[in-house]
Amino acid sequence: ETEPLTSKKDASDCSKGEDCKENRLVVRNPKSALRLVEDGNKVHPSQGDKGEAAQISNGYSGVQSSAPCNGEQQLMELEDRETWSKKIDFLLSVIGYAVDLGNVWRFPYICYQNGGGAFLIPYTIMALFGGIPLFYMELALGQYHRNGCISIWRKICPIFKGIGFAICIIDLYVASYYNTIMAWAFYYLISSFTAELPWTSCTNPWNTGNCTNYFSKDNVSWSLHSISPAEEFYTRQVLQVHRSNGLEDLGGISWQLTLCLLLIFTIVYFSIWKGVKTSGKVVWVTATFPYIILFILLVRGATLPGAWRGVLYYLKPDWQKLLATEVWVDAAAQIFFSLGPGFGVLLAYSSYNKFHNNCYQDALVTSTVNCLTSFVSGFVIFTVLGYMAEMRNEDVSEVAKDTGPSLLFITYAEAIANMPASTFFAIIFFLMLLTLGLDSTFAGLEGVITGVLDEFPHVWGKRRELFVLGLTIVCFLGSLATLTFGGAYVVKLFEEYATGPAVLTVVFLEAVAVSWFYGITQFCNDVKEMLGSAPGWYWRVCWVAISPLFLLFVTCSFLSSPPELRLFDYDYPYWTTVVGYCIGTSSIIFIPIYMIYRLVITPGTLKERILKSITPETATEIPFGDIRMNAV
Repeated sequence: ETEPLTSKKDASDCSKGEDCKENRLVVRNPKSALRLVEDGNKVHPSQGDKGEAAQISNGYSGVQSSAPCNGEQQLMELEDRETWSKKIDFLLSVIGYAVDLGNVWRFPYICYQNGGGAFLIPYTIMALFGGIPLFYMELALGQYHRNGCISIWRKICPIFKGIGFAICIIDLYVASYYNTIMAWAFYYLISSFTAELPWTSCTNPWNTGNCTNYFSKDNVSWSLHSISPAEEFYTRQVLQVHRSNGLEDLGGISWQLTLCLLLIFTIVYFSIWKGVKTSGKVVWVTATFPYIILFILLVRGATLPGAWRGVLYYLKPDWQKLLATEVWVDAAAQIFFSLGPGFGVLLAYSSYNKFHNNCYQDALVTSTVNCLTSFVSGFVIFTVLGYMAEMRNEDVSEVAKDTGPSLLFITYAEAIANMPASTFFAIIFFLMLLTLGLDSTFAGLEGVITGVLDEFPHVWGKRRELFVLGLTIVCFLGSLATLTFGGAYVVKLFEEYATGPAVLTVVFLEAVAVSWFYGITQFCNDVKEMLGSAPGWYWRVCWVAISPLFLLFVTCSFLSSPPELRLFDYDYPYWTTVVGYCIGTSSIIFIPIYMIYRLVITPGTLKERILKSITPETATEIPFGDIRMNAV
């Protein structure tokens, strides 16, 4: 219970039985809690001890802190928490996080692989009933409770606090391989500052006898063993995978890629070290620049000969594909990983919003922009693939065999190299890849930073710059395995196993905890307190049933048929599947471990321990006119 202060009694004067005053708040510490009944007119003493929740007439629960005099961590004044300088900073940051490298390479490939234009039907359905509701839920949770991914669970359902630790581990795994892909792009960017791009000819020291430049003026025939100069530049000069025998023998560390990655982490550090006030300004460049480049590349691609062949292949519907289960699984996975709930980023970013910010509108705008970006990126990619097919005299399906990063670093890079003004287009293309990746890295690390700083404010609250420095160093050292000659194999392994099933499990438990333990009615009341109106039945049904089933469907599909990994000419051995599952489990194992720990340290019988562990323990501060009220 809180009320505005008129006196200036110091918080240090707080003692047992007195009012504890902090940040112009009074936290009463009575011997027994007071229960305010629904009509708001009667007050009755409750029989519980001072940690028991008291129902307040506006639908919230007042909670006496178990340590009210040390309430700085639990009770933070709204004005004391950093907020975005402008609303547009928040929107650009969320868009920059959601729109990443996967929008450029993953969506176009999955779309044409799963029925072209017909794939847009399951994609839209999964977005409406799975992706967007989860996206909205995380934005609302973060904005209302104003905490990161760890400490927020004290206000929702304490026994699920392990979810926050799991999210931090997953984010560290992502940072260990995702930034290496940007290091590859940075290497390409540096190599592009030449009159003739190095992946256009077969006369370089790294080329082999199979190198075939079919764009040359000589009549060159493309054979079964032919390798393009772009592929050899990527595999033999940038990655140098020929110097590794696979995961069993990764080889040495590439010093060129190490320097590239060091520079990237330096940029990341100085972009986020001061908080959202600085990163919110950086995203004005990193979030908007890719759209300028996408538009330029779209116009250029549309004017290339054979572009129409690529567009036709991209959008031509194959209705029979809709009967295949894997198409719906791919649609669900694509929309989920594209919007990105479960990484703690949306919780962190929205926690810096003003309390009455319209997060519902934000969720619709940013998720729509993200989906449209994926769709438009398909045209950018496939106009160029159509051009490649025209030059090779092959079907588009033969040209579009490359997937993942290879689609960008081999196929697209090769097409750019053979356009007029190739140096200019190469520079802006790889700059676009860098900016797409940077703001996603800002977001991922901010999810960890906000989570840890909110959980341990007395340790790191005033040492943000030092903590961010330590975090970036840890991420850099964790990336060393991906900088080896066989690093591409490590990146593939982490991409498939370290994040996919773990994040799906995290968000499934998050949705269950919020909808079934915290309560969908309470959550909707929270949203009503912020926005003035409660979510409708559509959102309630999605949060309670459809979205959890959506996540369970994707998770079970993944676990029932784990991907058979292959990269270049290397088939991953069977034991890598076991290693992959161990890496994925190493993050989510914190969830059951914390549950057991919580039950062990909580006093009382087993039933009492469970009830206390699923009951919110910390007050959430909400504005109520000029009064700051603590509610759960």
